[in-house]
Amino acid sequence: MLTPEQSRAARGWLDWSQDDLAKRANVSLSTVRDFEKGRRVPIANNLEAIKRALESGGIQCVFDETGNPSGIARKSSSD
Repeated sequence: MLTPEQSRAARGWLDWSQDDLAKRANVSLSTVRDFEKGRRVPIANNLEAIKRALESGGIQCVFDETGNPSGIARKSSSD
């Protein structure tokens, strides 16, 4: 699952504002803002839309061998 930290890092890497991400994910700005501040976890559809938007920008979430989030990475051109 995407974490607030991964979302913030991915936006920074892509040079996207919270508003940019909200528009690309077709979710409200408050959804992105509240998620990234840890105020609430968006409903599954919105969280997946945020993740897809970041992935379409060329970012993938990275997880360790136990499945815990460990960061982000640029997607390779073959992904």
